[in-house]
Amino acid sequence: MKKIIHTDEAPEAVGAYSQATTNGSLVFTAGQIPLTPDGELLDDEPIDVQARQCLDNLTAVLAEAGAEMSDVLKVSVFLDDIDDFAEMNDTYATYFDDEPPARSAVEVGSLPKGVGVEIEAIASVE
Repeated sequence: MKKIIHTDEAPEAVGAYSQATTNGSLVFTAGQIPLTPDGELLDDEPIDVQARQCLDNLTAVLAEAGAEMSDVLKVSVFLDDIDDFAEMNDTYATYFDDEPPARSAVEVGSLPKGVGVEIEAIASVE
């Protein structure tokens, strides 16, 4: 059975989607952009700042679902410019322990609201 996950500690969904959904075993997050919970868009900030906000948002959504970053099985990272990969990766690495999840990182044509990065995750919850 699907359950909708919502927290005020991450930005509100701005369309026809949920912050995350779960079936009680897995949680699927929506892509998180560098938007603060109070609505400030960090699109002009360096990619490390943008990535940190995305990952902070993911952390909050996962917490609401009863998961932690250590429960993440797979991450997808969408970059506006693949040349930002190394800087994003340095920030990303600080959120995961010695056993990081599987990950894809790709350059895309453009991202919502002109941001430089969007990050989504799949985690285990039990």
